[in-house]
Amino acid sequence: MGNRFLIFAAISGFFCVAFGAFAAHGLEPHLSFLQLDWIDKGLKYQFFHTLALFALGLFVSATQNQAVPACRNRGLNWIGYSWAIGILCFSFSLYGLALTGIKALVWLTPVGGITFLIGWGALIFISLANSLKARG
Repeated sequence: MGNRFLIFAAISGFFCVAFGAFAAHGLEPHLSFLQLDWIDKGLKYQFFHTLALFALGLFVSATQNQAVPACRNRGLNWIGYSWAIGILCFSFSLYGLALTGIKALVWLTPVGGITFLIGWGALIFISLANSLKARG
């Protein structure tokens, strides 16, 4: 489970750097300010959630040999997959919109935003549940 998140984070981080450099140096003369802003926004959200996925993957890898309840693993999967789907829907819809002008892609952007929120909400829920369980 953790390795999937680390692999996705590594690929996503690589893409952020490569596409960010390409957009800044290769696409800038060819795109409008608005198109570049869409790419920038997509890269920011992708990078922040890539770091979050990386941290989640490290946490899962570091604790994989511990006996943990199956519900925790399901919760961590919800978090990781929500963030990964969010990256694909939110960020890549903005990249596609900027590069192709296909307006229908804007319908994927809020889906990605909602899946980001689902991941963060799951993290809040798991953290609060663990905190309350620790108190007794």
